[in-house]
Amino acid sequence: MERLGTLRRNMMRVTGAVAMSAVLALGAVACGGDDKDSSGGGDKVTLGFMGDLTGENSGIVIPPWNGAQLAVEQYNATNPKVKIELKRYDSQGKPEQATGLAQQAIKNDKIQGLIGPAFSGESQSVAPILDEAKIPSVSPSATNVTLGEKKWTYWHRVVADDEVQGAGASDFIARAFKAKKVFVVHDNQDYSKGLADYVTKGVQAKGATVATDVVDQKGTDYSSTVNKAKQAAPDVLFFGGYYAQAGRLFKQLREGGVTVPLVTGDGSLDGGLIKGTGANNANKVYVSCPCLIDPEGKKNPKAKTFNDAYKAKFNADVAIYSGEGFDAATAFIEAIKAGNTTPEKINQFLSTINIEGVAKPIKFESNGELAAKDIYVYESKGGKLPLLGNTKDATVK
Repeated sequence: MERLGTLRRNMMRVTGAVAMSAVLALGAVACGGDDKDSSGGGDKVTLGFMGDLTGENSGIVIPPWNGAQLAVEQYNATNPKVKIELKRYDSQGKPEQATGLAQQAIKNDKIQGLIGPAFSGESQSVAPILDEAKIPSVSPSATNVTLGEKKWTYWHRVVADDEVQGAGASDFIARAFKAKKVFVVHDNQDYSKGLADYVTKGVQAKGATVATDVVDQKGTDYSSTVNKAKQAAPDVLFFGGYYAQAGRLFKQLREGGVTVPLVTGDGSLDGGLIKGTGANNANKVYVSCPCLIDPEGKKNPKAKTFNDAYKAKFNADVAIYSGEGFDAATAFIEAIKAGNTTPEKINQFLSTINIEGVAKPIKFESNGELAAKDIYVYESKGGKLPLLGNTKDATVK
């Protein structure tokens, strides 16, 4: 996900990509009579997965990629009439890279649907291309509010947006810590600033005063922010951003003498946060997320079955958005199982789906937003980030 400034510079490029995608879409339709897989209806449907799979923040994209793989593998193992081929597109979270990959997916690979993109910045660039080509997409993790306001017909996501997360995080901050002064930091990326802004509005509405600061996404020296935070003397510090940046910032905050609770969002729900912060510095660190990581199935019995299968395949417990990756793939699988193998028919099915997923109910509103709005909070403990509870009622000791 790039900064807002970068996104603005990319707008001309995106506009051109949309026009080009229309030509590519028409070409794909024209070829449909010669290639039974190009528009579905044959013995195979091709789906794509797009996200940062090798970049700095790949730790929060590999789990949903794994979840999607597992769902497709389990489906194909039933020997269905129509099998699914899943192709991966490593965007490294970069909008300009994602744009080219989307064109490749449509023109060369003739995908019938896309799981992703994973981040909000790349989603802003790719969604109009997919919409123009009439290719349905379901993101497991893109949370920027404006994505749901673009009136894209073929776009969906299986997570609540940043406004919902911001409200949940601010409620947790105000209720659990009785915070009257909050210091809010972000690194000016599309996702980061959006979430930070909603947290700011949320805690202010609950009576807290807010001081803010912006750090460089690629920076390594945050001493200026540390000094500002110490001077502000907040009850809680919130950071909107990804774990690579959060880890560097939190480490320097702790080493600089800032001992208040540190709260961040879903982009930091990864072991890399604790590694970057340092185990000795990671006390009183909390992460909000519109995702449910429930390996023991306390909230949903399906979650334990999923975790057991996930662990058997990947030798790891479920992690951030692994369940959402599985659910996003499941939405497509259910459409295909019902006999829908063209992009248009798959998309029509998605507008009516209403089933229980492993992370949450899979049901979309008319604008592609997920109907479920729960936000959860995780606490750093013993070098891990176990579930603390729903932001509505989670308490701290």
